[in-house]
Amino acid sequence: MSTKTRLAQQLAVVAGFEDPRVDLEQYRTPPDVAAHLIHTADLQGDIEDRIVVDLGTGTGMLALGAVLRGPETVVGLDLDPDPLATARANERRVAAAADVEWVRGDATNVPLAPDGPTTVVMNPPFGAQSGNEHADRGFLATAAEISDVSYSIHNAGSQDFVESFAADNGGTVTHAFAAELDLPHQFEFHDSASQTIDVEVFRVAWDD
Repeated sequence: MSTKTRLAQQLAVVAGFEDPRVDLEQYRTPPDVAAHLIHTADLQGDIEDRIVVDLGTGTGMLALGAVLRGPETVVGLDLDPDPLATARANERRVAAAADVEWVRGDATNVPLAPDGPTTVVMNPPFGAQSGNEHADRGFLATAAEISDVSYSIHNAGSQDFVESFAADNGGTVTHAFAAELDLPHQFEFHDSASQTIDVEVFRVAWDD
């Protein structure tokens, strides 16, 4: 197993969104945050020899982190075809030993039924935009449906929501840790060159 630092270095080549959509809250997951999430999942036995599904994969950061840690198979799913094209290019940049299956689809109405032990990894939209509140709820619902364990990134202060949702859907939050996302200036409403926001990452074990 490579170190978390080495994994972050490998993921540094992953390109972000060429034309990000504000309605989908498209931001590149920072390599260090992705490496922390995937490394933690690997230490818990949630990557190697398992099916890993990255919901809302964007340009593939979490999926490509997972594929570097010996999974059975990795699926990266996203609604927007443009980032999926970038994800395929990123796969070549990372030079992973295994392939990723890139699928266009809605993470809240997922066209997948994994057959075997499955881990979901995701950085869902936080629902920060008007009319998009609780956008992460649908992603968690899919995780509860198709996986037995999930790792997800949420806005700081989301622990009560995630724990309540998990409890109502046969799940238990087993791990939580804080992180920071560095967001570049990429939308008109951004008033600074970059912004750092506090986030929380949760591991949820879902009942079979």
